[in-house]
Parts: sequence; C-alpha cells; structure tokens
Amino acid sequence: MSISRRQRTRAIRGGQYAVLVVVLLVVALAADWGEIRRAFFDVEVAKAQFPDIITTALLNTVVYTLLGFGFGLAAGLLLALMRLSRVPPYRWLAIAYIEFFRGIPALLVFIALGFGVPLAFQVALNQYVTVMLALGLVGAAYMAETIRAGIQAVPKGQMEAARSLGMSQSRAMVSIIIPQALRIVLPPLTNELILLTKDSSLVYLLGLSLSQYELAKFGRDALNQNRSLTPILIAGLCYLIITLPLGHLVRRLEARTAKAR
Repeated sequence: MSISRRQRTRAIRGGQYAVLVVVLLVVALAADWGEIRRAFFDVEVAKAQFPDIITTALLNTVVYTLLGFGFGLAAGLLLALMRLSRVPPYRWLAIAYIEFFRGIPALLVFIALGFGVPLAFQVALNQYVTVMLALGLVGAAYMAETIRAGIQAVPKGQMEAARSLGMSQSRAMVSIIIPQALRIVLPPLTNELILLTKDSSLVYLLGLSLSQYELAKFGRDALNQNRSLTPILIAGLCYLIITLPLGHLVRRLEARTAKAR
C-alpha cells in the first residue's frame, strides 16, 4: 500500500525524533554527572567570582566596547564620506584603508598598537587609548561600508529638495542625508557593536592590571587558579547579558524598518 508524501514526511520526522531521543538517553546514562558538575557548575568556584566579575570585568568590557564603537563610528562616517567623494585621492585613501583593515585580523592590530608602536616610537600609550584605537580602527572599516550603503539608500530627491531650498551640499548632507542614512543602517551598526563586544576579549593581550581585567582575561585567570571551567562559563553568561539584549534590539529595529518601508 502506497503512502502519501505528507505521511512519508511525518514518518521520516518521527524517525529523526526517535534517533535524537535515543542519543540523548545514551549520553545521559553514560555521562559522569559528578565530574561534569565539578568541571562546569562548581557552586563554590562560581560564588568566588562575584562581585568582581560584574563590577570590574563586565564593566570594563562595556567601557572598552563603547570606546571602540564611538571612535569607529566617527572614523567610519568620515571614511564613508571620503568613499563617496568626487575627489579621486579621497576615494583611493578610503578604499585602501577599508580593504586593509577588513583584510587583517584584529589580533594583529592589538599587537601592533600594544607592542609595535611603543617599541618603534618610544611612546607609551594609555591602556584605554590603545583599546579604543585597536577596536575603532578595525570597526571603522566595516562601519564605513555600512554607512556608505545607508547614504546611497537615501532617495536622491532628498538632496535635490534640500538644494532647491538654498542649502549647500555639505549642509544638506549633514542636516538631511546623514540622519536618514543612520536610521537606515541602525540595525547593522548594532550588529557591529555586538562584534566589537566579542572582539574586546583581545584586550587580554596587552597585559592588564587587576582593575583593567575584562571578561575573557578574568575568566582565564580564574580558570588557572581553580582548575575548573566554571569561571569561563560565567564569563560567557556575562557576554550574553550584553549581546542577547542587543540582538533582540537588532531584530526589533529590522522589523520596524521593514514595516516602515
């Protein structure tokens, strides 16, 4: 007796669920839950991380991220305008910058600013300045392309209407075009903020004092002290405290933008 396509699909799906249940049962029965609890969910080790992981590590992670994002947004806006300029050298410089910093790992930028620049020029950069520049230089390359796309998405009639009212091109760009472009690209810019939050974990390369620890460095040191992955798990949860609300905000902004269109 032949079966319909819907019945065959249901049978296949039921078989997949059955296999999944069997696998989970095998894992649950074979796992050493005492060892797993000790390695990942040690309550005493978890308690020892507070309140420092919140008041120091989480706070520093937020500060580093905001510094990098602020610098990157300003530099990205400038690069986007250079990329759209009618002056060829401005376009060439912007393209070279964007392609260079999008093509190299952020890790190399941290090493260059944290160790290369001080050795080469005998200049001691402030820790926060180093982090702001490292995160901002990389973030600016990505934000520049995002902002450029937003500016180009603004209808050309907006500029023409502003010019017909007597505005100069620069004033129309600042007063009319850029505000609309930033509203358009707000969701992808928020995504860039999430990426910079995770990239802030590279700060540990610079050699930090206890008061400058961010989440990754804090979790790594606690791991070495306690021989337990519990601190790493808690550090990951702290990252989620930052990134999950931002991710939800991105989805809300994207839905609002789609609805407006």
